[in-house]
Amino acid sequence: MRKRLSRAAAYLAILLLLPPAPVSAEDKSPQKAEMAGYLLVPHGNVDAKYNAGFSTYVAAWPLLKNYPGQDFQSGLFGTWMFSQYDGPKPENMYSDIEGGLGWWRDTRFATETPKFIMGGVALNFSEWANGPGAGKGRDWKKPSGHYAIAQLSPSVLWPPDGLNLKQGTRGELFGYGYLPLPLTASKTTTAGKDVPTGNHCWTLFLNTGNFKGPVTFFLPYFWSRASVENPKLSGLFLDTRPSEPNKALQMETQHIPAYTAQDAKGDTYARIAPTQFPRKPDGDSVLVHRITAYSKAALWDGVQAWFDGGNEVSGTIDPKAASVHTFDGKGGATWQIYPPNTAREKKVPVGWSSFATPVALDDTTYGYKWAKDAVTKDGTLVTLPEYYRLEKDIKDKVRWVVVNAKDVPAETGLAKVEFPRVRKPDQQPYVTPDEADSRWKKPGPAAGPFTAKLGDGSVVTYSWYRFADQPALLNADLTANERESLQKRVELLHTKWPKDREYLPPPKVGTLADLDPALLVTPPKGLEIGYVPIVTRQGATE
Repeated sequence: MRKRLSRAAAYLAILLLLPPAPVSAEDKSPQKAEMAGYLLVPHGNVDAKYNAGFSTYVAAWPLLKNYPGQDFQSGLFGTWMFSQYDGPKPENMYSDIEGGLGWWRDTRFATETPKFIMGGVALNFSEWANGPGAGKGRDWKKPSGHYAIAQLSPSVLWPPDGLNLKQGTRGELFGYGYLPLPLTASKTTTAGKDVPTGNHCWTLFLNTGNFKGPVTFFLPYFWSRASVENPKLSGLFLDTRPSEPNKALQMETQHIPAYTAQDAKGDTYARIAPTQFPRKPDGDSVLVHRITAYSKAALWDGVQAWFDGGNEVSGTIDPKAASVHTFDGKGGATWQIYPPNTAREKKVPVGWSSFATPVALDDTTYGYKWAKDAVTKDGTLVTLPEYYRLEKDIKDKVRWVVVNAKDVPAETGLAKVEFPRVRKPDQQPYVTPDEADSRWKKPGPAAGPFTAKLGDGSVVTYSWYRFADQPALLNADLTANERESLQKRVELLHTKWPKDREYLPPPKVGTLADLDPALLVTPPKGLEIGYVPIVTRQGATE
């Protein structure tokens, strides 16, 4: 792709080297730019023995007042879960679980309300998996992570575009976590080769206002299949490895729309799209709560004994086998405003600390305090400052400094810039294979198809499959006997683990967010145990 340096980028480059100079009137029209960067959340470490997954509660809210189209990409607060190693981390071997709440450029049915993806990454992004039927790209002839995740819950639909939250969510806490379950057995061979596959089925647990419990899990073959081509990698992935308990906690933003312009004196100004954060009645923001690491005693040990013929396990995760990370109120921000294609060293940081102060609201709750005169209050949200001027600080470093709208010269044209709500006009549907001999048809569903209209305006088509006959299980390098053993274990969970029980340790602050109510379904009569709903199509409302 040919890169083109915009006029605004050229101006910024000059400003970093030379004193400001007047510009001609023809150069003053606003130029497209963007804001991006990380919000960093330091937290205390826990003992390395808490290496069997994590959970956390993160705020869910509309980051932008108007969804601006598919250039917009941002996560909300989340983490990256890597394998734990006994010695140095292997080089050139990236693989983890890094999903969360947010918006992505390939989201087809986006709204201001965030969605959730699982975000499993196979070796060096060779594949990734965002949910059942959702992976790298859209080509089912070359699936790359599309079959990596199995549907476990009989009560929740998972659309390929992402797991929807209830429209209008404005700061409620979304509880989620990954813990391993011994659903499958360890294998000594993988895809016919003498490389092992472990039995760690990393399972997504949710705690929301209208659903609680396990929903989906990564199939171990997703991690181990890289070892088939390179046996030296055997035993290095999450199918066998425990999880690293001390993880980064950040908010990663890749694109928020902005504009820059110069006035007649050569001063440069910027305006960003209205960007929002949640707030409590006292004005503070609760953003992350109780990020917790677990040992296998929290769930795995009891479930394994149950599957081996021991006592029934409720599924409630034991908080005595957990360690909660603490916050000390520190934090950082690397948000910058710059024209497209600006070199990294030329990107100019935003003076974030002038309006936001990180704070530990208690030992296990992280958030921000806002400068009263800098942000705008709107019920349960605050809007960040929209206007900035390029200045040098006392250390001669260039910064974007907050300015009032009335102090931005009219000739910049920034006051007339608009950030409208945008919807992609061509929302192509997600369609799964329809060939009669495909894994979707043989043995095929037990009931359906059915449809559900979601809050994002899309319609999903789904059918009920026997758990072991869902397409992901037929592509998981499992024999028929292995799938039947898995079926029996899942039937135990369906029988004994209801959707309204507390599984994750509950939050001590805030209110829980809800899933989109249209995602909650009831199995047909006779299919209550051992069957799951699988989405086969998602398209725009006709």
